[in-house]
Amino acid sequence: MRLVIVTGVSGAGKSTALRALEDLDFYCADNLPLPLLPKFVELLSTRQEAERAALGIDARSGDFLADSRQILAGIREAKHNLEILFLDAPDEVLIRRFSETRRRHPLMSTDIRAALVEERRQLAPMRQEADAVIDTGGLNLHALRALIQDRHRETGKQLAVNLLSFGFKHGLPSEADIVLDVRFLPNPFFVKELAPLTGEDDPVRRFVLDHPDTQAFLAKAIELLRLSLAGFEREGKAHATIAIGCTGGQHRSVAIVCELAGRLGDGFAISARHRDIGRGGAG
Repeated sequence: MRLVIVTGVSGAGKSTALRALEDLDFYCADNLPLPLLPKFVELLSTRQEAERAALGIDARSGDFLADSRQILAGIREAKHNLEILFLDAPDEVLIRRFSETRRRHPLMSTDIRAALVEERRQLAPMRQEADAVIDTGGLNLHALRALIQDRHRETGKQLAVNLLSFGFKHGLPSEADIVLDVRFLPNPFFVKELAPLTGEDDPVRRFVLDHPDTQAFLAKAIELLRLSLAGFEREGKAHATIAIGCTGGQHRSVAIVCELAGRLGDGFAISARHRDIGRGGAG
């Protein structure tokens, strides 16, 4: 049985993540008390239609979180395929989200900052057990949904590879397994007619891809990535995220991701996403 536990701080997008998994036919439950988790897994494992499940756990579990390591260890010892996703975001982003939605933080008495500190303390054991920590601070609902679905979409026995372009000026993507930096390549941002375009436009792609340095980089990158992805498959990983970064996430990284998606396609289930396209930035 494949079980995904979605946890993290309030306001980081756990409900969005669970809905995204539900749309992928995961059996989803939210805020189940942790001591009931083994029974939950046992019951679902007897149902053929519930081979994949997702469970939301957060600070509302209170004192039950203290036993999380022991409970999760028991699930892993039972040979279930367990993945723990911890969603997080900077405090200022969380505070703004609560303000915009007019929702109350579940641990808040008078001060939301104090509530966030206490929540992080309570969730520390879950964060330490997490297989991936995803920073949702720079993601809207649609981007988070796409990230979760790219990560968990069924792809048969093929390794699911998510190619992600991003801009370093907007921060590193926390979900990346491999990060490659292409800021050394010629930048279309400084060419007047190319600056308004993106790496999805053919003139920009030709500008980037026709440069000898780009061709040398692609040859080495494909060799490295095929070696790494083959290793991931041997280790039993179901998915991998390869992030390609330039300065602003508009031109070079986008063009390289589009090219890699075509060249790496054989043998892998490839998806491509451009995190920062349209946000503005130099290249």
